[in-house]
Amino acid sequence: MSLASDRRFAKNLLAWYLKSGRNLPWRHTSDPYKIWVSEIMLQQTQVATVIPYYHRFLSAFPTVQRLAAASEKTVLARWEGLGYYARARHLHQAAQVVVAKFSGQVPSSFDALLTLPGIGRSTAGAILTLAFGQRYPILDGNVRRVLCRYLAIRRDPRDAAVEAQLWQAAARLLPQRRVDQYTQALMDLGAIRCVPKWPRCFTCPVRRDCRGYAEGIQETLPARQRRPPLPRHDHVVRVILHARTGRQCVFLRQRPAKGFLGGLWEFPSERASDGLREAWLQIGREHRLSRSGGPPADRPVGRIRQTFTHFKMTLHLFIERYRTQRNPFGLVSVPVGDLKDYPLPSAHRKIAVALATALKTGGISRIPNLLRPTVPDHLPTRISRLHDI
Repeated sequence: MSLASDRRFAKNLLAWYLKSGRNLPWRHTSDPYKIWVSEIMLQQTQVATVIPYYHRFLSAFPTVQRLAAASEKTVLARWEGLGYYARARHLHQAAQVVVAKFSGQVPSSFDALLTLPGIGRSTAGAILTLAFGQRYPILDGNVRRVLCRYLAIRRDPRDAAVEAQLWQAAARLLPQRRVDQYTQALMDLGAIRCVPKWPRCFTCPVRRDCRGYAEGIQETLPARQRRPPLPRHDHVVRVILHARTGRQCVFLRQRPAKGFLGGLWEFPSERASDGLREAWLQIGREHRLSRSGGPPADRPVGRIRQTFTHFKMTLHLFIERYRTQRNPFGLVSVPVGDLKDYPLPSAHRKIAVALATALKTGGISRIPNLLRPTVPDHLPTRISRLHDI
């Protein structure tokens, strides 16, 4: 690419952005904390999904000090359904660092930002550009796709040498002025014009110098590796109803802080590698549920299917009554009406909603129908794409 085409790229992109840029809530603030929250939420997640979560999160935690002072349980509850829960844990931890180490001020230094949990090179560049007006490139998924097509890069962008080439190009194309608008424009170009499938090249502001378009290979870029089919896992979920102080309760356990769905609460579950019955019994052994009464029913009362990044999962739901006052080992008794206060994985949230509805109407037998996709509108019905596996 020539110096003239590099300058034309930024000029044409900015002109297009002034006419066609998206009106997004985080574009009406220069508060680095709010911009930081938006950048973390937007990682691997579509804008339409993020917007309501962004408003609810900032309503609960309007400042970095409020976020730092909150419990992890409260933070995860506000994040529930957005997926990639490591983002929420890292954001919470980073807020505590900002309060303790930076006097509650989001750092305006690139190196300082990189010391915060969950902030990498591209996120740091976006925060510094959008909140502080500094001149840094970004390289998120949308920008990778734009540059691979614009430069006709046929190699896998995950290759280290290709990534270095993309960072160099991202830095070279930065204009000297209006870098904040340029960065937003580049994000919008990848989101609404240079989309993954069937890019809208005829309305693209940088089509004139796009090598991928000139060579007719834009739809094949970026290069993709063929992925093997996702493995399928079966899990048994054991919902254990019991009475405590006159209220209907269930038992929950909390997942480890690190790893898959870290820090979330769930009904006791077990992978059914050796069959549903053995998984049901294993949950009993793990939590000393020998007094929970009898073998499992011949069939689960319902099933939920869910797709994650690395596997597909079917949850087989069993419901039973627990007739002792002793708490099972490692489980916490929670009134059904209080389940809303506990951050649950989306599939377990569907179970909680179905259970609460069934108990109010007096019919546990209704749960199979309640578990079908017609859940309340305020719950996310999209497939979870979780990164922190």
